[in-house]
Amino acid sequence: MKRTIMISAIYVILFTFLISKGKGYSDYITTDSGLKYKITEKGDGEQAKVGQRVQVHYTGKLEDGTKFDSSYDRNEPLTFPLGEGRVIKGWDEGIALLHVGDKATLIIPPELGYGSRKIGSIPANSTLIFDLELIAILPEIKIEEFDISGKTEIETDSGLKFILVKEGSGKKPAAGNTVTVDYTGYLKDGSIFDSSLKRDQPFSFILGMGKVIKGWDEGVAMMKEGDKARLIIPYDLAYGEKGFPGTIPPKAELTFDIELLKVE
Repeated sequence: MKRTIMISAIYVILFTFLISKGKGYSDYITTDSGLKYKITEKGDGEQAKVGQRVQVHYTGKLEDGTKFDSSYDRNEPLTFPLGEGRVIKGWDEGIALLHVGDKATLIIPPELGYGSRKIGSIPANSTLIFDLELIAILPEIKIEEFDISGKTEIETDSGLKFILVKEGSGKKPAAGNTVTVDYTGYLKDGSIFDSSLKRDQPFSFILGMGKVIKGWDEGVAMMKEGDKARLIIPYDLAYGEKGFPGTIPPKAELTFDIELLKVE
């Protein structure tokens, strides 16, 4: 009899725990994909649409409350084109539900986050919780291809093609230098697959250390501060035979218009 009472008590405690654990999510809306969201403060601006450049402040936490990232801590909101796969799926879906000025909490299951990958301090198969604010929808940036008419094309031993479009007057980088560039990447059909200009956010990396594709390490090393150049990169110096899922097709030749802004 006592054993039956103890087992019953354990089930009651377990049931109460599960109810209390799920209670915090009861006022969230769940989408078909499994994303949960709640508007915590309503704004009065326009609703974000796919293709627009949005600016967002956020704090990201694990389910146990551990903070893993925050734009507030850096005092630097994140800008990106919505719905183009530049952020995790849960962000692309969740932010498209918001209006400018909205503050919201997103509860993002692993399949809409980083899945089975461990990313930094984020364990594999993590549910992610983001408190975020849609600050602004920014004007569209018109990107113009570099004019290479009359310019000389150099082909290196590796197969990289380099075209200097505009010569700068700054210093030349060496392996180990941190370089900052603006760039736009094109597929062979002329479509843009990535651009730092769209994000209004130049890209920095350490040159010659394998932090970027081989064609970049080689091509940017041929430039100096202020240079604008076009790199035509064969697939074996880019993303190889497999490409990059959702963005770069297999065996894709890539074209980059690059401006070298800074060498440190």
